[in-house]
Amino acid sequence: MKKKFTYGCLLLSIVALSFGCKRDSDYVISTPSDYIANLDLRKIYMGKEVELTKENMRGATIVKGQVISDHSGNNLPAGLLILQNLRTAGNGIDSLRGIAINIGSEASKYVPGDSVHVFIEGAKINRIDGILTVTGVSPDKVEKKASGKMIISNRGFANLINQFPDRFESTLLNIVKGTYNPTLTPAATLAGEKVLNDGTDNVRIITDNGASFANMTPPYSGNYKGIIFNKVDASGKLTPYHKVRVPSDIVTLSSTVDIPEIIITGFLNDPMGSDSNNEYIQFKATRDIDFAITPFSVTTCNNAGATVPTGVPALGWATGQAKTYKFEIKSGTVKKGEFFYIGAPAKLINGPSSSEMTGAKFIHTFSYNNTASPRFNSERAEFGTASTNLLANSGNAFGMAVFRGLEVTAQSQPIDVVFVHNTGSLYTAGAAPTYGAGYRIGNTDVYDVIDPLTGRVQPYFLAGSNTQRFTYYGGGSDLGAFYQLGGTFDTGLGKWVKARSNGYVVLTKTSTVSEIEGENSTEIK
Repeated sequence: MKKKFTYGCLLLSIVALSFGCKRDSDYVISTPSDYIANLDLRKIYMGKEVELTKENMRGATIVKGQVISDHSGNNLPAGLLILQNLRTAGNGIDSLRGIAINIGSEASKYVPGDSVHVFIEGAKINRIDGILTVTGVSPDKVEKKASGKMIISNRGFANLINQFPDRFESTLLNIVKGTYNPTLTPAATLAGEKVLNDGTDNVRIITDNGASFANMTPPYSGNYKGIIFNKVDASGKLTPYHKVRVPSDIVTLSSTVDIPEIIITGFLNDPMGSDSNNEYIQFKATRDIDFAITPFSVTTCNNAGATVPTGVPALGWATGQAKTYKFEIKSGTVKKGEFFYIGAPAKLINGPSSSEMTGAKFIHTFSYNNTASPRFNSERAEFGTASTNLLANSGNAFGMAVFRGLEVTAQSQPIDVVFVHNTGSLYTAGAAPTYGAGYRIGNTDVYDVIDPLTGRVQPYFLAGSNTQRFTYYGGGSDLGAFYQLGGTFDTGLGKWVKARSNGYVVLTKTSTVSEIEGENSTEIK
């Protein structure tokens, strides 16, 4: 054994020596790139001014990229040429970064889409007025290589901009479905500092008084393409703000506000035991409602297995038969912010032999297990057939939608809609005027009748960008998992300021209503 051990040590020593005595010619000879990516350039700055050298730029002397600044609107910091680029060997879009380069008045000669090379060796990098800026670059150090190049313009989310202000600084972002917080008066203009909310958070937007569009009346809801900059507060914290470049960077989505009177806040699709007459849907009102004066309809869809008619529902929510079922809410009252329910007459929290939902406001009950739904509209005699399983729990898609009034047709647009899963024959594309067939959606926290980025009409679930849906509870079936959707709807802004998300309350037979109306429930402001 001792001999084997000695031999092993000797062999390891030889191997170590053979690898430790490599010749210079054994190494790959390479030349450092002349170009540095913004991702790496920004890392050189460590809190104080730094001179840019070949050493700290690892052999590079030039930064190249696409120009995103446009000074024709007079709303960007004077003299700054703003470039963004990707690191060639980086992680794709994650390496997209921008940088500001001060070249004086010559910056206005360059327009978005210009491709330029800028010699920056010997220049300095520092935060000036909050913006990380390369200074000491004369205009003759900028060489234009091409024009009309494609520019990456990502969708910006206010919550991420606020979380990572340095990452998004000096990049071109499109803030989508932005509304002002607080809501502006009809006489308001874009000039000055305001707060924009995109449904994820607030972000400041600044328009200089001298901007060519300073006196423009802002839309109620719109897309705002522009460049993110930063200010530095007394503690050294970066505070981001957004600057639109030119009037065409603002796209109007809506000039008026349309607030849904009712929103879906939760539901129980799979109670313990039999589903028959034991499912229910929870709602909140965004204003006081007398349903005798202002009636509404709630329609559900069940796409489990071979529900008839099979295939894509040509008449959408008004298809009827085993596909869709309708409830009519035409009596009773609710107050703003109040929970209310529709469901079976038993009003049980979690299936047969469970607790009664004491204190819950059931605004409408209906024995859906043995009674057909009301007619969907006066043009058709179709009903939703009685069902022992109103909302699917087999892994197929199901949904629910709220409509103003008692008539629901193939053209009716819901004021709120929720889907779980996306399997089954739900949508087929088509041209105007119908744009296909399927279940129509409304403008909600996650759905858009018109794609806010492309302007394409997409009126159905699964059309275009309307692919969001909740997922089935993963803890098992027949347990009584109540879908608590959460989110925050601001009635002052007329929009969701925090989108709904998957949350579950696993109920027992003795659960109480307080468990599904608790702190994680949907909030109405």
